[in-house]
Amino acid sequence: MKLPVDKILLLFLLFGFQTSPQKSNNVPPNILLIFTDDQGYHDVSYYGTKDIQTPNIDQIAASGMRFDNFYANCPVCSPTRAALLTGTYQDYVGVPGVIRTNALNSWGYLDPTATLLPEKLKMAGYHTALIGKWHLGLETPNTPVERGFDYFHGWLGDMMDDYWTHRRHGINYMRFNGNEIDPEGHATDLFTDWSVDYIKSQANDNRPFFLYLAYNAPHFPVQPPEDWLKKVEAREKGIDETRAKLVAFIEHMDDGIGKVITALKESGQYESTLIIFSSDNGGHLPSKANNGPLRDGKQSMYEGGLKVPTCMSWPNKITPGSTSNTNLLSMDIYPTLLEVAGQKVNNEIEGKSFLPILLENETPNDESRPLYFTRREGGTRYGGQPIYALRLGDWKLLQNSPYEPYELYNLKTDPLEKENLIESEKEKYKELNSLLMQYIQQGGAVPWQKPKK
Repeated sequence: MKLPVDKILLLFLLFGFQTSPQKSNNVPPNILLIFTDDQGYHDVSYYGTKDIQTPNIDQIAASGMRFDNFYANCPVCSPTRAALLTGTYQDYVGVPGVIRTNALNSWGYLDPTATLLPEKLKMAGYHTALIGKWHLGLETPNTPVERGFDYFHGWLGDMMDDYWTHRRHGINYMRFNGNEIDPEGHATDLFTDWSVDYIKSQANDNRPFFLYLAYNAPHFPVQPPEDWLKKVEAREKGIDETRAKLVAFIEHMDDGIGKVITALKESGQYESTLIIFSSDNGGHLPSKANNGPLRDGKQSMYEGGLKVPTCMSWPNKITPGSTSNTNLLSMDIYPTLLEVAGQKVNNEIEGKSFLPILLENETPNDESRPLYFTRREGGTRYGGQPIYALRLGDWKLLQNSPYEPYELYNLKTDPLEKENLIESEKEKYKELNSLLMQYIQQGGAVPWQKPKK
């Protein structure tokens, strides 16, 4: 396809002087960011989990890099998504907890002045799209098309009460850009089909695209299509009924991911696409999620609530079958993708680019980098108060209830967090507590409720 002279000049101005990795024609790669909801750390078959088959997620890892110490910024949904799209800690942009329909039980308000990832990528010449779950605001100014996405086809709210009827508290949050829609079909299939259509539509566009594909699955209610459930039950004799449903739910989603990747290949865009797969928090234990040997799951500051399966592929850039044990956070994806796109980070963020790990398999010394986690929640268990965790090197300080003492663990000698050292390691406790207080103070400077008119 022949480009007009003015478009050639524009591309040259945007990308011609950049030093970041780019395709041969100086256009940065397409970016496909696949984000799942509540997927357990070992609910992928690439870790050898015997009762689940995720060949398409496995293929992303096999053709690229697997990250074994990747942390979600929070053990619940909205805060991690806020960190992912802003490159900084969630309370620094006003989302310490889950944003909900009921204002009396909503614990975040996305800072309208925060610069989101799609806004930055648009500056690099990208067309930006969100298909699937948003969960960072239900009304202006915090809707996807107002926060940098050129295209939105998906779900504004938090969880769905039903994957077939697409309602939450009887409200329809399904949207096409700014318009309410009421499509028929399983939500996972809808998001897959819409992504396939979008990828095909971009094949003849001169711009690279950023597609943020955010599945609601496998968040409860666990509702796999019946044929997928029957297939799992026939294959896994004697499997627990609850577990069978979750396995089928994830395998159905994995099949959708395969269709999206196939669309990249059939449209000739796969070789120029960076694919990222991750999840927003650990697996939900009542749904029988598999978080491997890690302690606890979703909602918890123990490792099982925070570690998530993560892998990335980029043909001819990332070494196939490579792995990284570096401690990384969801928010680190933001500066990494900006560097890939040739964009400078000129806004203050806490995320750190890990592009050298992707391209050169470097192992940076991350012992001195504190990793901070916070979550605010309501109900009688939390009472509107936050809980916190902080990891520094091998040490981790955490609190799972605002009404209980802190706990201290050495993850090198005790990765399953069984021996609380808070009494015997008082100096280490003081050190981590001092750091934690600094982060809490910075977060306290940002409002997390919508200002009164």
